Amino acid sequence: MSDWITFALPKGRIMQDSMELFGRIGITCDEMKEESRKLVFENSEQKFRFMAVRATDVPTYVEYGCADLGVVGKDTLLEQGKNLYEPLDLKFGYCRLVVAEPKSLQESDNPLNWSNIRVATKYPNVTERYFAAKGIQVELIKLYGSIELAPLVGLSERIVDLVSTGGTLKANNLVEVETIAEVTSRLIVNRASLKTKHHRISTIIEGLEKVIGDEVKISQ
Repeated sequence: MSDWITFALPKGRIMQDSMELFGRIGITCDEMKEESRKLVFENSEQKFRFMAVRATDVPTYVEYGCADLGVVGKDTLLEQGKNLYEPLDLKFGYCRLVVAEPKSLQESDNPLNWSNIRVATKYPNVTERYFAAKGIQVELIKLYGSIELAPLVGLSERIVDLVSTGGTLKANNLVEVETIAEVTSRLIVNRASLKTKHHRISTIIEGLEKVIGDEVKISQ
C-alpha cells in the first residue's frame, strides 16, 4: 500500500468542495457519491484513499502520516501549529476570524484602551498570541460551541470566533470589532510523504496550482 496516496478530508461541505476541485485534475472516487456511513473510501484503480474525519483532526492525521495530504481551514492550522507543509491556498471556504462584542458595549468601547479583558473562544492559542502582540492581558475561556452565547449570559464580554456572513453575530446583538485573520481552506502535506512519494504528490500540487491559477485569472 506504500504507493497509495491517502487524503484526510473534513466531513461536510469542505469535503464536497475538495472532491469537486480534485475531480478537475482527474482524482475521483465513485464510492463517495453513494449514501454511506463509511469513513474510508478508495479508488483502487488510481490508488487513492480518502478518510472522512473531523476538521480539527485533519492536521493530526497528516502530521502522523496516516494521511499523505489533507484539506483544512487556515484557522485550524493557526491554532494547532502542526509541523506540516502547506503548499496551496485552495481559495474556498472563505471566512474571517474576528473579535466581537455586544453592540451595547461597542457604543462606549475603545479597543485602544483595552488592558485586561476576558474572551471566550474555540481558538485560545491564536487569541492569546494576538492580544499578547498588542500588549493586552487576556483571560481565556475555552468553549467548544455556541461561542455567541458567552456575552449573552455574562461569561465573557468579548469572543473570538469564525464568521462568514456575520448573520449569527447580528442575531445575537454582537458586532465585529477587529479581524484577526482571513481564512480559507488549505492543502497540507506530510513532510515525509513529500519525500517518499514526491512524484505523485508534486503532480497533484502542480495540477491543483494550475486549476486554481486559471480560476483566479478568469475571475479577474
